[in-house]
Amino acid sequence: MQKLHDRKTPIVYKNKKINSANFGTYNLNDYQVFLQLVSMIGGVNELGEYLQPDQLQREHTLTAKEFSQQFNLELDGSYTTLKRVAKKLTETSLTLEKPELFETWHIALCSQSKYNHKQGSLTVKFSEEIMPYLAQVKSKFVLYNLKEIANFGSLYTTRLYEIIQEFKDTGYIIKSVEQLRNIFAVGNKFADYNNFKRKTFAHAINEINAQYPTINLVMSEIKEGRKVIAIRFDFKLTLINKSFNPLTNQPKNIYTKPKQLPVIKPKLIEKKQPEIAESVKKPKEKIHNYPIFS
Repeated sequence: MQKLHDRKTPIVYKNKKINSANFGTYNLNDYQVFLQLVSMIGGVNELGEYLQPDQLQREHTLTAKEFSQQFNLELDGSYTTLKRVAKKLTETSLTLEKPELFETWHIALCSQSKYNHKQGSLTVKFSEEIMPYLAQVKSKFVLYNLKEIANFGSLYTTRLYEIIQEFKDTGYIIKSVEQLRNIFAVGNKFADYNNFKRKTFAHAINEINAQYPTINLVMSEIKEGRKVIAIRFDFKLTLINKSFNPLTNQPKNIYTKPKQLPVIKPKLIEKKQPEIAESVKKPKEKIHNYPIFS
């Protein structure tokens, strides 16, 4: 079986419904841990055939070192994050709206988690209920390389980028303000629309364009009278080339995505080298000032 986490670049596969799900109190690091664990699931056998949810491995282990290297984070903070997220993954649920059933579903992400203090690792067992949303199905899934979102500094940016991947074939998205509030899980925060816009999707647009200038992500407001009710996001289409899987001879799409600008990050220093850590200064990052489109 082909394991996606054995690849040089981990790949995230998940159901499109999860893109619009509410992750409650998750912050950026919490969500990054979840995505990296999802990238370990895989889901393709040696012939390139998709596996069913009950055939997928549910238990996976992530070390603090792996997490820090993937997202360019300090190692000390990565230990703390994994220890904290171990509890959150089993105590919180994912909220999915099922309008076709007139229902709201709350699905537990993990049935079990444990943090190994000696190894600095987090082991989780995904719940049976979440696995159908993490198994690969061509028409209902979104995928991207984990490195594509590794340098984002905001959870809102990561979430908006994922939605772009969902609609990469159309070049635009329209989301109501209420849908965006749910996706960004802001709750009662940012009650004023202009404040909500500035802190979430306007900031996310600037950050995405700063790292992916050729995406050219812009937004326009849709109003009812003077009230903004929805946002249209326009961006450059992802180039799609048709190909065939050499093992199954089945057609497949190859996506050529915009190139990401390099982001300067501080060099990770191991805990066992405090004398080096004290002498290393964080390099200055290049600041990109991009306008907020409205």
